[in-house]
Amino acid sequence: MLKAAAGRNNKAQKGRYPVNYVPNEAKQQKRPRRVLEETEVSMYVVAIYGWREETPELVQVLAGALGLMAFEARQRLIGGGPSVVASFADLRQARELASNVNRDGLKALVVDATAVRMRSGFLVTRRFEFDKRVLKVETGNGQQATIPYAEMELLLQGTSIVGYSETKTVVEHKFSMGKTLLAGGIPMTKKVERQEEVSGEESEPMLYLYANDRPAVIFSLNGMNYDGFGAEMKLSRKLNFAHLLSQLRLHAPDAAYDDRLLARVAQARLLGPAQGRESSLDLAAEILARSLLASRGRREDAPELYI
Repeated sequence: MLKAAAGRNNKAQKGRYPVNYVPNEAKQQKRPRRVLEETEVSMYVVAIYGWREETPELVQVLAGALGLMAFEARQRLIGGGPSVVASFADLRQARELASNVNRDGLKALVVDATAVRMRSGFLVTRRFEFDKRVLKVETGNGQQATIPYAEMELLLQGTSIVGYSETKTVVEHKFSMGKTLLAGGIPMTKKVERQEEVSGEESEPMLYLYANDRPAVIFSLNGMNYDGFGAEMKLSRKLNFAHLLSQLRLHAPDAAYDDRLLARVAQARLLGPAQGRESSLDLAAEILARSLLASRGRREDAPELYI
């Protein structure tokens, strides 16, 4: 059904670029700084949440569990959580720390950060369609899912910041003595080309949808085809992405909404020692979602990504 709708809209758009068009040249020039391999060793992060206020007793409890000075422990409690406090390659160590923290009055969870960054068990949306009672989504590999609006629990909005590097050809005009002599003393230049490696960052709006025990659904501004809107499709990707969010909130009014991950500082505060790696937003969103849903009394039984 999604594919049929795409075909009708693509015919209607013949003669102009679709909303999500990206030139091939642009796709090829920039490349991620780091690519995750399926053989990468798992890393488990321990995050705390659930406290209402930062008290001296709570600071001492956390400092003792982590082996930190009180000042360092207090930094992990700023902002009300959740907050990553440690990361381990050994799952047993992560579980032990989480157990110690839980016994001392805080709540803790363990997340397989590598699985999150590889997006294991996620639905990364390529196309979507709003039906009367359900949202239909399709991934890039053709996997389809139907999500009832009544089951939608949480919408998280954030900004993905990804580092990239690209090779640029720089053209310079330098003074040429030979050409100057041939021109009778008139200053002449010659064109010189050189390759230059340039690094930078790109940001992209993201949206995460959680519905009961279903896989989390990821929507990205540049990763989707918006032809599922049909006649309601807007003139730009930004407008379409904003319309997607408004429609989700309209169809699922009982779903909680949180946009704190739009700010980079909020992501850094949440991730702590786990920040600064590719796909950090995915990890921050999973930890935040887990803590928010647990606080609402849902998802007490840990899914696969949680230990």
